[in-house]
Amino acid sequence: MSGDATTASAAAPEKPPRRPMSLQLKVGLAITGTMVLLGLLAPWIAPHPWDTISMRTRFLAPNATYWLGTDEYGRDVLSRLLMGARLSIAMGVAATVVSLAIGVPMGLAAGYFRGWTDEVLMRLADILMAVPPIMLGLLVLAVTPPALWKTALAVGFVYIPLIARIARSVTLTLANEEFIQAAKARAESNWYILFREILPNAWPPLLVEASLRVTYAILLGSALSFLGLGAQPPSSDWGLMISEARSFIDRAPWIALAPGIAMCVLVIGINLLGDGARERLDPRLKARIGKR
Repeated sequence: MSGDATTASAAAPEKPPRRPMSLQLKVGLAITGTMVLLGLLAPWIAPHPWDTISMRTRFLAPNATYWLGTDEYGRDVLSRLLMGARLSIAMGVAATVVSLAIGVPMGLAAGYFRGWTDEVLMRLADILMAVPPIMLGLLVLAVTPPALWKTALAVGFVYIPLIARIARSVTLTLANEEFIQAAKARAESNWYILFREILPNAWPPLLVEASLRVTYAILLGSALSFLGLGAQPPSSDWGLMISEARSFIDRAPWIALAPGIAMCVLVIGINLLGDGARERLDPRLKARIGKR
């Protein structure tokens, strides 16, 4: 019995060792996780009410009471920065969800059915990509009163073509795999093959691209808020905070610097997270790194 157990254990394949997380993935997780946590806990950890106006505390430089100073209405910049993190991150994630919800099915259908379906969907994507993102966002928002949820929809609409192209590219690669041919031999429906066979295998590159789209969505959403087409006063959106600080940049630069630096840190963190995830999830990239 012991000999059989020894033989069985020897014949069992050894599990490959799990690769440790790369430094950039760890740093990206730390930065992004910290920013998300601060945004979620903002109502409870903000040192002062974010929307309380006090003319006696206007334009105070950073000090022991107001760590990042106050703005033109005497509001605490740090408290507004923390509350703004919630809005900026939520808007970026919501916009990315919109682009995934429309772009992924669009790309799957184009890559799988091909023919006239591919031509129609990809030419539509080309038309959308021909318009600069900021201009397309302005066109979508200019016809209706500005609101934050409309900004999320507009930004998500901007990035649909990019998500659709990536989904199409992955689908073209997977369509000739043996498990797809086996599903066709079982007479599975096209929609079953698309959403039960192709989509689960297409998620790694799509998730990596989605993480990068979040950064662009945050920047574009902030740009639209800066132009007055996104969040409206007295909101604490980072783009709106920078816009309101324009007139006082010489007198109180900290009002604009705080949200600008926070936005840069968040974007860097998400980019590091996306690059680290791509390195970990992409088998071809892992193979190239392993040869070094």
